[in-house]
Amino acid sequence: MECAAVAAFLPPGYIRTLLPATQLKRKAPTLPLWAYSAVGWKDEKFWATGLFIDPDPHWNPKYFENDRLLKRKVEVFLNKAPKNRLLRQLSRCALEYHCFAAKNVFFRRWECPLPTSPSCNADCLGCISLQPSECCPASQERIHFVPTVNEVLGVASPHLEKAEDAIVSFGQGCEGEPLIQWGLLEKAIAQLREKTNRGTINLNTNGSFPKRLEILCDAGLDSVRITLNSPHSKFYKRYHQPRGYTFREVVESLIQAKEKRIYTSINLLVFPGFTDREDEVEGLTDLIRKTNLDLIQMRNLNIDPDLYLKVMGKGEGMGISKMIDVLKREFPSLQFGYFNRTKENFYPYG
Repeated sequence: MECAAVAAFLPPGYIRTLLPATQLKRKAPTLPLWAYSAVGWKDEKFWATGLFIDPDPHWNPKYFENDRLLKRKVEVFLNKAPKNRLLRQLSRCALEYHCFAAKNVFFRRWECPLPTSPSCNADCLGCISLQPSECCPASQERIHFVPTVNEVLGVASPHLEKAEDAIVSFGQGCEGEPLIQWGLLEKAIAQLREKTNRGTINLNTNGSFPKRLEILCDAGLDSVRITLNSPHSKFYKRYHQPRGYTFREVVESLIQAKEKRIYTSINLLVFPGFTDREDEVEGLTDLIRKTNLDLIQMRNLNIDPDLYLKVMGKGEGMGISKMIDVLKREFPSLQFGYFNRTKENFYPYG
């Protein structure tokens, strides 16, 4: 009798600390893009290994279960703006892909996604919107059009003006790199801020165009989150596979955002046994000193564990918990989390 493979996918706000044990068969397929976490059995219960890194209650799955109500709300929104392609894209994300952020749009609350870019200048191994045919399937289909400024405003403006704890975020899982559409973003951000100072305008990006990011900061951007898997250029290249930009420009984007007094974070793609290696922690320490960033968002990296280790090379980590402790001792004011924050909560202890 063969054993059955078991792994857990942790809820939002938790980061995994251990990987499942695996033994590959010959010609084993590449696993779908999930963050596979170790599972154990104790006291007649299944247990998963992880840390609760962000207590933000807005992302609790219990708030996203009422799909009947969601469908009714989607119909109301689309009837009011039947020609808005961005709104229709978000309705698909909410109903078909069950994206929590997209659902927020129709419940008029919390963080609202604003995908704008069908193209990207990186070929990330774990890209959830575009994968080569010989690999695992992408988690969702990438947006195939560039929305107009009016389509963006039609979604973002009422959300900023009316939603509870309102955030609008460019740079989503169903798109490429938003800085490629920097002209659109600049116009949209400026016009949003002409209408209202309420809410938070955020950009999730790979940070590949520092000058474009600087322009968006001047237009009225409140916060930026730059994604990376490693503070070292060689490992960054192996995962992100950048086209036409370098890791140096990513770091420069972080520096410039802070100089513009923008709330700055990194979206650190956490992988136990790699992210917590001594060289990685030392490199992260140097990056924090150099950029003076405000927050590390720690996100579980969705990828086949064996594929990632094959690309990155074998090694041994100190443990995710110890890694966090080291960084907290070194940088007492550095914040840790999982989600984007409203500007009212940028510096909760300041």
